[in-house]
Amino acid sequence: MKKNTEKTNVMRLLEQKKIPYTSHDYTDTGVISGTEVAAVLNQNPEQVFKTLVTAGSSGANYVFLVPVQKELDLKKAARAAGEKSIRMVKSKDLLPLTGYVHGGCSPIGMKKPFRTILDASAASLDTILFSGGRIGHQVEIPYSELKKILRYELEDIVDAPG
Repeated sequence: MKKNTEKTNVMRLLEQKKIPYTSHDYTDTGVISGTEVAAVLNQNPEQVFKTLVTAGSSGANYVFLVPVQKELDLKKAARAAGEKSIRMVKSKDLLPLTGYVHGGCSPIGMKKPFRTILDASAASLDTILFSGGRIGHQVEIPYSELKKILRYELEDIVDAPG
């Protein structure tokens, strides 16, 4: 994996806010799933988060960040957002809505800010990784720095182990 990579908008935004980050490039690996990404980057999958864009029954959009090895519990997500129900946004609707494609969607730098809910497990981590805004790129930042660039709420939003 290359350490020096072409900067994404997410990286530029982090630098503007003087937030330290580590860029992880896995473009040459061909991996797609979040758990594969964690493995190829030699990272704990509990620290690697996927960005999920949803729509509530009210029509409002929400962003949820969950560890890659977990699934978003739609009932918990709806409760956290104050919605009757939540559904995933279709892949084809991601780009016009967020400015990102499926697999490269970052909670930072979307076309407009959406209410963002982060799984509560993140609060116990020193660093978290999430998409750098392009397929094949992840950024790792100290959890303590996240509030400087992203407005979010912490909630228990993942499926209980079954």
